[in-house]
Amino acid sequence: MKQRTEMPAPDGEAIATAVDLVKTYRQGGETHVRALDGVTVGFARARFTAVAGPSGSGKSTLMHCLAGLDSATSGQVILDGTELTGLSERSLTRVRAEKVGFLFQSFNLLPQLTALENIALPATLSGRSLDHDLLDHLVGVLGIGARMSHRPGELSGGQQQRVALARALVTRPAVVFADEPTGNLDSRSGTEVLDLLRRSVRDLGQTVVMVTHDPHAAAYADRVLVLADGQIVDDVDVSTASGADVIRGIQVVGRAG
Repeated sequence: MKQRTEMPAPDGEAIATAVDLVKTYRQGGETHVRALDGVTVGFARARFTAVAGPSGSGKSTLMHCLAGLDSATSGQVILDGTELTGLSERSLTRVRAEKVGFLFQSFNLLPQLTALENIALPATLSGRSLDHDLLDHLVGVLGIGARMSHRPGELSGGQQQRVALARALVTRPAVVFADEPTGNLDSRSGTEVLDLLRRSVRDLGQTVVMVTHDPHAAAYADRVLVLADGQIVDDVDVSTASGADVIRGIQVVGRAG
């Protein structure tokens, strides 16, 4: 087994932390797969972190545990001062509603609602007042003002992902978790979404954790964590490493997996 190394947030207070996180799944009979193998890592506020690695490396499992979508077998997850370990499903639902924004590859917009209703949905479900000033700002920045009365089926893939991004940001969550957010987009729309994620960190102070297998997408982040076999095998501060080196390292791990 590889030696476990503690990898805190590179600077600033960590807004999300995993401590010695282990997640195992049963795979037929008595066989168990260790998806996460003692991961310790912190994510600093107002930073864009990409979690990369080959299929089966544990990157999506790590995100799901950090976001309270899945429970760890052992270890701790602390999200914006709240320890998720051992919380009831009701309490986890409340934490997700109050502290987490989600951006998924499949958009996850409700087809019967308009774009505006989809954006407002997290606030509606949690019983909170919608910040209309922030909503207007996001809609303007994202360039979707003319599409607010349209339903998802009337929007392009890029427009749907912009609506999903506005929905993720409008409640000012502690962390936005993005799971392969460009996977269903053409290259131009994907680049636009990555630019907007980058701007949300720079201009709004948002914390973003993005899971991706795409080296191009990972290069937009401030920091790239590379996972393999349920462990962090590289932790790159993009401000001190060239984008080419980051991409090369991810590609090497991908080939090895």
